[in-house]
Amino acid sequence: MNQPKPPNPAQMVAQLIREAEAAWDRQDYTKSNQIVEELSRRWPADVSILFRLARAHGLRYDFTAAARYVEKAVRVSLQRAQTLEEAGRLWLELAQMDMAARYLERASQTKGVSVGALMSLADLYIRDSRLADAANLVTRASQIDRNDPQVLIEQAALRRLDGRSDEAELLLRSAFSNPKTGFPVRVSAGYDLAAILDRGGRYDEAMATLLEIKAVQQTLAAPFSPALQLIQDRAREMEQTITAAVLARWRADAEKLQPPRRLALLCGHPRSGTTLLEQMLDAHRDIISTEETKVLHDDAYLPLLRHLPEGTSILAALDVASPRLLCRARANYFRCTERLIRKSIGSRLLVDKNPALNILIPMVARIFPEAKFLVALRDPRDVVLSCFFQAMALTPVTSAYLTLEGTVRQYASAMGLWLELRPRLGHQWMEVRYEDLVDDLPRVARTTLEFLGVPFDEQVLKFHEHARTKWVTSPSYADVVKPVYRSAVGRWQNYQKHLDPCLAGLDRFLKEFNYT
Repeated sequence: MNQPKPPNPAQMVAQLIREAEAAWDRQDYTKSNQIVEELSRRWPADVSILFRLARAHGLRYDFTAAARYVEKAVRVSLQRAQTLEEAGRLWLELAQMDMAARYLERASQTKGVSVGALMSLADLYIRDSRLADAANLVTRASQIDRNDPQVLIEQAALRRLDGRSDEAELLLRSAFSNPKTGFPVRVSAGYDLAAILDRGGRYDEAMATLLEIKAVQQTLAAPFSPALQLIQDRAREMEQTITAAVLARWRADAEKLQPPRRLALLCGHPRSGTTLLEQMLDAHRDIISTEETKVLHDDAYLPLLRHLPEGTSILAALDVASPRLLCRARANYFRCTERLIRKSIGSRLLVDKNPALNILIPMVARIFPEAKFLVALRDPRDVVLSCFFQAMALTPVTSAYLTLEGTVRQYASAMGLWLELRPRLGHQWMEVRYEDLVDDLPRVARTTLEFLGVPFDEQVLKFHEHARTKWVTSPSYADVVKPVYRSAVGRWQNYQKHLDPCLAGLDRFLKEFNYT
């Protein structure tokens, strides 16, 4: 009699991984982790399974458990340097910069460390103003491979910070034009080169460089198009369905949602000054802020949809949510936020800053009817240009920034929703203009704090000193450690001939926000 074939271990692992991923997609995180933990018990020396567990726990803000699995992976690994580098990348993905630096430092002290790991650590040091330490790492990496494009990019960053922009430009051109340069590194070099050309007043060259690199990026953008279209369709849907009467009805439910919470949503549009405003507020003793997290979406809003049919409208999903379910979402949001920031919020005002959250304003109004809304404004032409110049990982939204026309359309979608919602929100909102903030910080700080219901605190005027004491993950990290400055105001005029063909799409916003 033929004996049954024993199960193939690789097939078994693949099947269980699929089951774990399906459970994760159902938001059954406990079940998903139990499956992977069982895999880890069967194959305790499998580093990939340990990292999968670490990432899963990290995404659920259990950084203690994540660190435990990372350390186990390092212990059992036969390729220590590579595993430490992977750990560093994982902590970067989880936006835990201190842990990323710790593991990359360990990798840098291990035989066989790669140039990429050394340059990732150098980049963290530059962000933390540890320029001498970054320079030492660049020197080490150049001794391994002086022509590695990653080395050239970090050398260029150090030269630019030292005021040697001409040398930085030559290094970036070398990396950008080298046919052996990998695509992600070439993209980084291209954006850095465009920034240097822009600062040097060579605007046509800067734009030509951007258009060249974005043309290549567009070949990778097609998979994001359906999701971007869905986001824009959802915005239009909410413009039509989330009426003043709906919002008033939700506000009337506030007494059923206890305890009351101190929360402000800081949104607007990327590159509109949200980071500057957040850092100012975070310096206040009675305020604590979070920076561009997914907690509001993943842990307050998504659970409301768990048992609803696919395609349920946003209005229907929010209307059908019971007070019990909403209270659970409220508690879950604050609990997950505290786990993420590793701090107790207590009685302080929480400012959730995320310029991508305009589309979640109705969700916040339903789950937290007592919340206030701060919306950062900046000249729409400067916003569009800044988004176009900013190097960002490709997502559905950032894929719109690969053309000026697409950037204008996405701005119109996000800020068009805001224009429709703001008169329906009663007295719960305030707009803060970037130009006013840099012109008269004390006045704007006082009116903003008054709106938020907290007393004035002189510390907010020294926000740049406060920002130096922590990691800032926003692309604007280098700017918020400086006092306010006006050099970014009216920058769009340097590129008017490039913007002119699509400026009609901004006419409504220039008028409504008084930028005509």
